[in-house]
Amino acid sequence: MAQELPLLVMVSASIGFLHVLVGPDHYLPFIAMAKARQWSLARTAWITALCAVGHIGSSVVLSLLGIALGMAAAKVEALESLRGSLAAWGLISFGLLYFAWGMRKAYRRQPHRGEEKEEPMASLVPWILFTIFVFGPCEPLIPLLLYPGVKESVFRMALVTGIFGGTTVLTMVGIVILSTLGLAFLPVARLERYRDALAGAVVCMCGLAVQFLGL
Repeated sequence: MAQELPLLVMVSASIGFLHVLVGPDHYLPFIAMAKARQWSLARTAWITALCAVGHIGSSVVLSLLGIALGMAAAKVEALESLRGSLAAWGLISFGLLYFAWGMRKAYRRQPHRGEEKEEPMASLVPWILFTIFVFGPCEPLIPLLLYPGVKESVFRMALVTGIFGGTTVLTMVGIVILSTLGLAFLPVARLERYRDALAGAVVCMCGLAVQFLGL
């Protein structure tokens, strides 16, 4: 009904904002990698946004598939839980590998040797993150899209997806950019040698938090 639309918009936006805020895996990997790889703000923003769109889009596709096949919400959510576990282990594995690579790089680096050429491992980082986030479920979106009043209306499904998705992307990009700007003022010169190793550790810890703490 028409009077429910403002509530639907508010709920979709609120859930989109809060699910990013309480899930550090939605922003810490990007903040860490932006610092480690010294990405520009523009590059950081588009990589974060791309991963956010993949994160949301995969859940939308799964929800629509569930609706088309007449699957119950519980079954769709079970599939999302499995995807969540795969994404968490993806973060853990990638973080550990990147940490090991970063430590090896730190101890092999020669001081004052000038600007480094971008290594193959570093150039793959955006696409590895994108793949992990495509596997990562957007759990709050499933019940929203499978709610009877939404499921039965194409307009409401599009509205929920647009509001939730837009809020999620803007919140992720906003937190990442503001945090990246804030890090520029911290005295971390002594840790510069270990920036890749530290980034890997952060990504790994995010994966551990998702898998074992349910964040």
